[in-house]
This record gives sequence, C-alpha cells and structure tokens, in this order.
Amino acid sequence: MVTCLYSFAQDKKEKPAVTYEELYDEPYSVNKLFIGFQPLYGELFATNVNAGFGLEASYYLKDKMDFKAHFRKTYSSNFFDFNQKAALDNTDTETKPQPFTYFEFGGTYHIKDFDETGKTKMVLYKKSFKGNRWAATVPLHAEIPCKVRKIYGVRLGGIFWNSTVDINRALKAQGLTNNDLVNSSSNPLPQIPDAITGQLRDAKVFTNLSTANVYIGGSLSWFRNVAVSFDKYEEGLDDGLFTVFFDIIFAPSLNLDAVGYRDPLTSLITEYSTTAVKTSSFGFRAGIDGKFNRTLSWAYGGEIGFRPSVTGQGLYAMFKISFPVFGTNLDNKVESFGK
Repeated sequence: MVTCLYSFAQDKKEKPAVTYEELYDEPYSVNKLFIGFQPLYGELFATNVNAGFGLEASYYLKDKMDFKAHFRKTYSSNFFDFNQKAALDNTDTETKPQPFTYFEFGGTYHIKDFDETGKTKMVLYKKSFKGNRWAATVPLHAEIPCKVRKIYGVRLGGIFWNSTVDINRALKAQGLTNNDLVNSSSNPLPQIPDAITGQLRDAKVFTNLSTANVYIGGSLSWFRNVAVSFDKYEEGLDDGLFTVFFDIIFAPSLNLDAVGYRDPLTSLITEYSTTAVKTSSFGFRAGIDGKFNRTLSWAYGGEIGFRPSVTGQGLYAMFKISFPVFGTNLDNKVESFGK
C-alpha cells in the first residue's frame, strides 16, 4: 500500500508531501518472551532509600494471559542502601543488617484483547541529517494510520521484600522511645555510655523487616507493531508496548525482627521485642511499564504508592531502566519437504 500524506513541523513554512508504503502492521505479532537486565533502579522509599540492579522477565501466552517475574537488590551498602550503611556504621545492637532485596511474581488475565484503528507519529529522518545539522533541525513528522492492540487486564501476584529499618526513627515518629523495646522479663532496652562524653544515651537501634505481600489490580496496555517505508526518508517504525496499572496490596506476613543487645559485662545477648512498633499491612501502587518488540532493545518502568511497612514509612517512588532486553517468539520450527 502506497499513501501520500502531509508531514507537520513547528514552523509556518509549507510542508512537503511524503509518500510511504506499509511494510507491516501486526500488533499481535509480538515476541512471547522478554528477558532484561536492569543495570540501575532507584527507589525513594520512606522506610529505606535504595538503588541497585535487577532482572526482569515477561511472557505472553497468546492473547489470553501474560506473566512477569522481577528481582532487584542493592549493589552494596555503599551503592546504595541507606539504612544498611547507617546500621553498619552506627548500630549499638547485634542484629545483622540485611540488604534491600525484592522479588515479584505475577500474572495478568486478558479480560478484553482487541485491536482498533489508531495512528502513530513517525519522525522523518535522512542519513544526511547528522551531527550539527540534525541538532539544528526541527524534525518533520508524519502521522501514520495503524492498528492499536488494546488489552484490559486483571492482575494478581505476590511480592516479597526485606530491608534494614531504623528503629529509632520509627519510634520517634510514633511517639515511642527505646523504653518500649522490652525483653522477656519486660525490662526495657538499657541506655549505653557515650564513647566521647561517657554520659548515658539511648542505643542506636536497627533491625530487619521482611514482608510477604499479595496484590490484585487492573491494567491497560497499548501495543503497536507497524513499519513503513518513506519515499526520500529512512524507514519508520513504532513497535512500542506500553502498560499502565494500579494495584491494591495486602501483606498477610509482615515481620519486624527482635533486637539483639550484648551486655558489656557478661557478653550475653538478650533479645528485645519490637512489637511496640506499629506496622501497616495495606498499600497500593500505580505504575507504568514500557518496552519494544525487538530481539535486542531496552525497557523502562516506574511506580509510586504506599507499601505495607512500618506505619508512616510506606510512601515510595521507584524507577527502573532495563538494558539489554532480549526478545524472542520461541518459534524455531521451519517447514520441511521430502524430495
């Protein structure tokens, strides 16, 4: 199919007409499996600011369902696990601080999976547009009619994560003190002498929080997979797969470890309960995921919401970049004919 159309730019000059030929327009012909390495994610989390790396895989089962598995953790306490680093440098207790680690497994059932007529914008580019010439050019673009695949889905899955928690900050925010951390004999956590002044002060307390969460929600996806050949310009392509989602999160298991304190005289370690610290088992999130229908590409994503955690410390915002992302349709079969 060859079509003539006008391209548009941000000026008042007469726009040249361009012609194009459709090479393919198949939003259902997308790869079944995507596997991506995330060299960087960043998370502003009220419980523990952190950043690191991750792995993510997604699988599409025809037009019925899709599945996702995701793992991420910090590179180290120095890059970047705020609470673990603070605990390693400052803690007065014996509980070993754990790095922030996150696992997620889930699936989306396609309630409605259909295509409709839409359009996409493609930048008109020539190989001669290089260097300073391209930088100084206001690029023309053309609107191309194409099929848009839309997916209305319902999501269900599990999330498991653990992190070091600053107990002193949590106690202060909830109007509590170290005296609310008691052992089996109901004795409070003792004060310790300051190394410089020798005066008694509250111990600096860190412990670990681990959670098992269930989420349920909905999503809306837009898939385009169209390519055209322009007259006098390079080929145009739009193979973006974009999803927005919203989930309700519930944590049936949320465990804040007891604090271990070593008596300086006897060297005996006594555990002090953290049950006085309030936690919240409900949360929610809204997010986006984007990738491209290619053998080798990149992907992006982000979330914002409230996570089940220590009460008052659930707010978070996260972004992630994946590169490289490998895509395959898992179809290596070819036809064979007898001579």
